[in-house]
Amino acid sequence: MPEGHLIHRHADEQQAALGGRVVRAAGPQGRFDARPYDGRVLTGVEALGKHLLYHFEDAPAIHVHLGMRGIFLRYDPEARPRPGTRLRLAAGGAAFDLIAPIQCEPYGPEEEAALRASLGPDPLRADASRDEAVRRLTAFHGPVGAAVLDQKVWAGIGNAWRAELLFLVGLHPGLRDPGTERAGRLWDAAAAYLALGRDAGQVVSDPDHPDERWVYKREHCRRCGTPILTWQLASRTAYACPVDQPGEG
Repeated sequence: MPEGHLIHRHADEQQAALGGRVVRAAGPQGRFDARPYDGRVLTGVEALGKHLLYHFEDAPAIHVHLGMRGIFLRYDPEARPRPGTRLRLAAGGAAFDLIAPIQCEPYGPEEEAALRASLGPDPLRADASRDEAVRRLTAFHGPVGAAVLDQKVWAGIGNAWRAELLFLVGLHPGLRDPGTERAGRLWDAAAAYLALGRDAGQVVSDPDHPDERWVYKREHCRRCGTPILTWQLASRTAYACPVDQPGEG
């Protein structure tokens, strides 16, 4: 599933190409009625964790969640969309085709408010509160490795970022109650590294070697060479170096 850095990258690219323009909207697959949006101004594309909201003049927002299989493809507006395209938005010299999302639906004010209320702070949003992020993480009743995957705690973190961020801060995924200071350092790392990932289009946990990972899907720690520990935590495979992330607290 695309993590928050890629969702923000999609939002930024589509905002730059389509934002403030009258868009042509279509639902080639037939599973989304795009007629209420066709010929309207797209006022903004907003990323919230792993969710996207498309805001239009005089029409409900469109909510998109890519899920495990969803993708966007960019085409020339004159190109024919693939038969499986759920939604096409086009303006100027760009068309964006949405394929295989888990959700693509109109959202009125109540649905939008409920979505926002269901999500914790997003490290890539300017309006995210560090204090609130720390409060939610330290209030979580369970391991920190489960907390950061819970979208009600922090929005946008997935399994790859969980592994790499916890390594960078030296926290074992099984640690309970990391404390305010370490929770703050973890948030600061998330904000800094997810921004690198957004700009690069991939998880970047070492700016000097952007294609390398420290522990995620590795057999040995890239820093010290120790065999990586793996186990199931919050229904996903956790990764930790027993030397650089000692103990569970």
